[in-house]
Amino acid sequence: MSTLRFALAQYDFPVGATAGNALKVKALAEEARDRLGASLVAFPELTLSGYPPEDLLQRPSFLEACTRELQTLAPGINGISAVVGHPDTRGEVFNAASLIREGKVEWTYHKQALPNYTVFDEKRYFRHGEATRVFTIEGVRVGMLVCEDIWEAEPAAHAAQAGAELILVINASPYDHRQAATREALLRQRATDNGVAIAYVNLVGGQDDLLFDGHSLLVQPDGEIVARAPSFEEMLLTVEYDSDTRRLTAVDWPATDTRDAEAIMYAGLVRGVRDYVGKNHFSGVLLGLSGGIDSALTLAIAVDALGKDKVTAVMMPTEYTSDLSLREAKAQAEHLGVEYHVLPIEGIYEAFTGALAPVFAGRDPDITEENLQSRTRGVLLMAMSNKTGRLLLSTGNKSEMAVGYATLYGDMCGAYAPLKDLYKTVVYRLSRWRAAIDGAIPEVVIDRPPSAELRHDQVDQDSLPPYDELDAILEMFIEGEASAEDIIAAGYDDATVRRVIRMVFVNEFKRRQAAPGPRVTTKAFGRERRYPITSGWR
Repeated sequence: MSTLRFALAQYDFPVGATAGNALKVKALAEEARDRLGASLVAFPELTLSGYPPEDLLQRPSFLEACTRELQTLAPGINGISAVVGHPDTRGEVFNAASLIREGKVEWTYHKQALPNYTVFDEKRYFRHGEATRVFTIEGVRVGMLVCEDIWEAEPAAHAAQAGAELILVINASPYDHRQAATREALLRQRATDNGVAIAYVNLVGGQDDLLFDGHSLLVQPDGEIVARAPSFEEMLLTVEYDSDTRRLTAVDWPATDTRDAEAIMYAGLVRGVRDYVGKNHFSGVLLGLSGGIDSALTLAIAVDALGKDKVTAVMMPTEYTSDLSLREAKAQAEHLGVEYHVLPIEGIYEAFTGALAPVFAGRDPDITEENLQSRTRGVLLMAMSNKTGRLLLSTGNKSEMAVGYATLYGDMCGAYAPLKDLYKTVVYRLSRWRAAIDGAIPEVVIDRPPSAELRHDQVDQDSLPPYDELDAILEMFIEGEASAEDIIAAGYDDATVRRVIRMVFVNEFKRRQAAPGPRVTTKAFGRERRYPITSGWR
């Protein structure tokens, strides 16, 4: 009987931090050897460079740094073997995984399947590999795959045909709210198709607009998922493989993650804020707190991510700001214990309108004056960000960004937008979930009709369809790529559908200037949805 005891390193390896990533690999390898008694430890895809390194891969000095760190790392890995992901340069660049054994790089495998859809752009940077890699450790035949390799049928089949009884897959697979179920179904299929066990280790962390959730998995040859690692948590996981039974055993893994979908998504948003702020070395964050649900949820996320001492909230009232907004913004800030300021903008706004009066003469007030209030707030928030060094969070949601219900250089000001990929209905759902824990979001803020409060008695539904209807149309059009005719056939009003679609198309220019934010849906605005600004298509 051969039993292989190995470890999966479900950790964050930041993009560009080549030296730090190599040090982390060495420390975790030593821990896996000494504390866990593992013979092998596997790290995520592109461990040394971080994922995705994007156009850093076109800089020779960056590629040289990755190669140098691998060569420096290898002699320090002793008493345990390690699978480490890295870019490999051999005239062309490959997405690679190397086995370090007895202080040397024994072999290097090149990823065969390169994704070039949704958020992925790997064919821009990498040449695909062609060779199958199966290696023996502790008498066990292990097939080596990298991420997208498992999503196509051939690499796993070729590994099994070459004698692999266990397939090890290292990954940088981004989170969206449907991805965990999709991954599990795919891995079950590959395991049963080939009669092999699969150990799947995934990256954790926030990288610009991407979230990596970990959720590493062990799958038996019959497709049974025997263990799931918690999402958005770093951990070193111990696994045993028995070659007689051809089955995997999770050794002392955390209890199965029983959190509901809202809890996992919220954890991802928290991780995204924490990593964006921390990796970019900001001292904290600030945001405009309006008394509305979007800024209330953003504040709760920020405090959960960074702690109350690193968060500043600012209320900037005008004559249109309701007493409810003033009261509840203050109450939430006090409940969460954050630094809180009230900066009335009426005088500044009047100075602006006074300066513009000569050129606005003879023109009635309209949306221009409403946007000017928002832009006044943006000026103050950006000034505070400059002065304090705290990063400004934008509080807009996906529904607003889709239809352009946002003001450039106003409420769109900010370096990071935690709610950017959340439809308004999801904002409500997450807010209710978070409020139920400890009252971090006032119930009255959740229950009130949403309003920008830029004129008397204004509510969002003056300008938009009800959010339940709007979000359903948007999701069909954006995520589902449905036509207007398809959406109308599903039972939605013809005029409303065509109006919403027109708003989506004509506001592409705003989205190009929007802050990045964590991706949680299957099609986020940004790197995976690239529409022309100038287009005659409707």
